[in-house]
Amino acid sequence: MTVLEWVLTFVLFSLYLAGFVTVCMLTFRKGYIVLGIAGIFLPILWLIGAVLPAKKGSPQDIAETMQRSGRVEQATH
Repeated sequence: MTVLEWVLTFVLFSLYLAGFVTVCMLTFRKGYIVLGIAGIFLPILWLIGAVLPAKKGSPQDIAETMQRSGRVEQATH
């Protein structure tokens, strides 16, 4: 492999790893397990899962609900 191929491989792998750490974890947190697993092979599915609203009962939904209820309490006091 040439130096350019090594650099390109490193850059693409770094982008894949950054997407895995950020967007894939958000997809799992929102409750889209199948999209998270399928995204390992088609990373665009991670982006779809990250954009979709969180499923009811998922960790992200619970966090958003708790944050919203805290804002309501602050506004009413």
